[in-house]
Amino acid sequence: MQPITVAFVDDHPVLLSGICQLFSSSDEFRIVGVGSTANDVIEIAGSVTPDVIVIDLNMPGRVIEAIAKVANDYSKTKLIAFTASGNIDTAISTLEAGVLGYVLKGSTLSELTEAIRQVHNGETYMSPRVAANVVAGLQVNARARTAPTVRFSSREEDVLRFLLQGCTNKEIAHSLSLSEKTVKHYMTVLIQKLDVRNRVEVVLAAQELASAGGLSLTPSLN
Repeated sequence: MQPITVAFVDDHPVLLSGICQLFSSSDEFRIVGVGSTANDVIEIAGSVTPDVIVIDLNMPGRVIEAIAKVANDYSKTKLIAFTASGNIDTAISTLEAGVLGYVLKGSTLSELTEAIRQVHNGETYMSPRVAANVVAGLQVNARARTAPTVRFSSREEDVLRFLLQGCTNKEIAHSLSLSEKTVKHYMTVLIQKLDVRNRVEVVLAAQELASAGGLSLTPSLN
């Protein structure tokens, strides 16, 4: 199995050095870049295109703009925010800019490692300490309460159920015997029907539907 290529961008030299030492000792990961500014995020994505870049949010430059540029221009590279900030507005704006992971710096090494694995697979990851508040901040509860007025096809419901299990588009396509292009079409339809803005909010809205009893967690494969 090929190692996951990772870059770390953080303007705290001691922390950056420590993380690089820890991950360089693992055969599962290969560090291909380091940096300390928002511009470094873009340069690394464009030059070496790592599988995952782990980004500090409080460093020189326009970090949110750098995240959005990489998410739009270098879609192969997945992004994780690694930050001391548990501010909900910061988390939401960062997720909306394009990160798939949001990990607090007080987290364990195993949590950061798991976040990199999940994000590399196209899934989302948030530290448990911020996840619940982000759900509330995105105000998906109100949408879930009005969910009975939304009608889904049986296939759309299947896609939602697989999203709840953390499946990627490729895995959903394989499980439902569909093409990835068709799954992407269903994602677009779900974004419109749920009145949300991106995949992260579709997942959060689906979680609320499931908790409200409006969506079964067991996919039907017929």
